[in-house]
Amino acid sequence: MEAEVDEGDGTFTNISLADDKVDGQSAVLYTKQENELPIMNCDINGDMENQVEMEEKTRLINQVLELQHTLEDLSARVDAVKEENLKLKSENQVLGQYIENLMSASSVFQTTDAKSKRK
Repeated sequence: MEAEVDEGDGTFTNISLADDKVDGQSAVLYTKQENELPIMNCDINGDMENQVEMEEKTRLINQVLELQHTLEDLSARVDAVKEENLKLKSENQVLGQYIENLMSASSVFQTTDAKSKRK
């Protein structure tokens, strides 16, 4: 059986010859690819870990985005409530002034000093 060594990376090239036998069994040289199978399994495990990690990151990003949208909605609601509050305060001031003017114009709500002078 012949095996050629690749000078570039020092690996063997498998040349299959049907009549090559060692101790009554076929002689086989393992290529670099076959030797790398355990490393490939590690890469697959690493890829699976990376995939799980990416799924977790994606889930967390989606959760953060959802929380950001919720915060934006709450901020908009707070702003709307503030505006409504200012509007109601303004209306209350106008109504308070109006009631005060009516009371001062009415004889029913005049001060007690004026009533005591009439007597």
